[in-house]
Amino acid sequence: MVTTRLPSAGFSITIRIAVTADASSIGRLTTCVGEAGAIVTALDVVDSNPTQVLVDLTCDTADSGHADQVVKQLEEQDGVDVRKVSDRTFLLHLGGKIEVSSKVALRNRDELSRAYTPGVARVCMAIAENPADARRLTIKRNTVAVVSDGSAVLGLGNIGPAAAMPVMEGKAALFKRFGGVDAWPVVLDTQDTDEIVRIVKAIAPAYGGINLEDIAAPRCFEIEARLREQLDIPVFHDDQHGTAICVLAALTNALRVVGKRLQDVRVVVSGAGAAGTAIMKLLLRQGVGDIIAYDRKGALHRGMPDLTPNWQWLAEHTNKANFVGDLPGAIEGADVFIGVSAPNLLTGADIAKMADRSIVFALANPDPEVDPREARQHAAVVATGRSDQPNQINNVLAFPGVFRGMLDVSAEEFTEEMALAAARAIADVVGEDKINPTVIVPSVFDPKVTPAVAAAIRAVVRGGHAPHNPAAVPEAELDAAPEETF
Repeated sequence: MVTTRLPSAGFSITIRIAVTADASSIGRLTTCVGEAGAIVTALDVVDSNPTQVLVDLTCDTADSGHADQVVKQLEEQDGVDVRKVSDRTFLLHLGGKIEVSSKVALRNRDELSRAYTPGVARVCMAIAENPADARRLTIKRNTVAVVSDGSAVLGLGNIGPAAAMPVMEGKAALFKRFGGVDAWPVVLDTQDTDEIVRIVKAIAPAYGGINLEDIAAPRCFEIEARLREQLDIPVFHDDQHGTAICVLAALTNALRVVGKRLQDVRVVVSGAGAAGTAIMKLLLRQGVGDIIAYDRKGALHRGMPDLTPNWQWLAEHTNKANFVGDLPGAIEGADVFIGVSAPNLLTGADIAKMADRSIVFALANPDPEVDPREARQHAAVVATGRSDQPNQINNVLAFPGVFRGMLDVSAEEFTEEMALAAARAIADVVGEDKINPTVIVPSVFDPKVTPAVAAAIRAVVRGGHAPHNPAAVPEAELDAAPEETF
């Protein structure tokens, strides 16, 4: 079996197998799976008798085709009867990944009369008299809508709202797990900009924030801009701003590793869609030396015909030397490459032509713009979007803490200052004493990340200064949310 991908839990399968009851039968199974290029992660005996053993063998494979090949090779073994194959990822999604649960007990008439009629009427009237109280007396205080039209899902493209649901459910689960935020998928069976704006505006009273997700560019820019103008709650497009925050955080620490300053480096960004545009705008806001934006039409430059308004803005604010050419030419001599585009655009030989102590962020998923193993032969720091590689740049580092902070202080908008503060907070969680070429961002499971980002956001909203080193902030402040009483 030949595969270019490494086995991962995303393609984990459990195979129920009956084998002859001899001393070496189970060993032959694990050997066969290993020779097929998969990784055995568990083996459980389900049942047995004097002549036969029934086992569940769980292994990680590289993709669906690889999983089929592993099963086929097992079936070809003497004395092996494959009874059933279960895809563990599909099993995890059966019935969806989130649910609603009540925060209050309803055990008797007393509790029912306060949670519902007649007591609830008093709360309704209080909100009618003072609509701002909805943020305190309803789920609006801690609830976010994850809104998508399914037009730009992960690396899958325009697959529509129903097919996008598993991603939106996953996003909601991450909000809860990492930020304590209640989030709910709102998938829309329309890709009309005006209709999406109308629908989101109409449902906004129930939510404390809107997280736009997987909406294709350039429509996503207009949708976000119009909703920001019309709503009094934060509107955050994670594909743009979450990615930009995490990239700036990672780049901050990568530059510390290589001993360069942001204002001195030249950056090439492959992909001028939602994520790439937001990354470049945040880098420009932070004072980057120069950027070349590259997309399907080539390096964006002044005088380039038939540009969208967004690309025209980039052409006017980047590429100081007005470079015209292909991507390998653009990265020659560059200090930093950031890819949010497509797989296999560059080779190790291309990375070798970058500046000394170069930085490569190849973030296309699941297959990056350049093989990270080749890139590491020439670049000082390499990051990807993959969980099976060092330096995974993952938006879960940003969005739970950003919304946790905004909800805590009833923020009415998301701002660029918040993005910069969040990026600093994420970078500083690592700590300058722990940074090295393989550790430029904290783990997504580091419990300090969300509180640090939330504290930074609260400081910006309150008009103060975000803590430069979140690790030095008292834990009580990191976890603090406004206390309210009646």
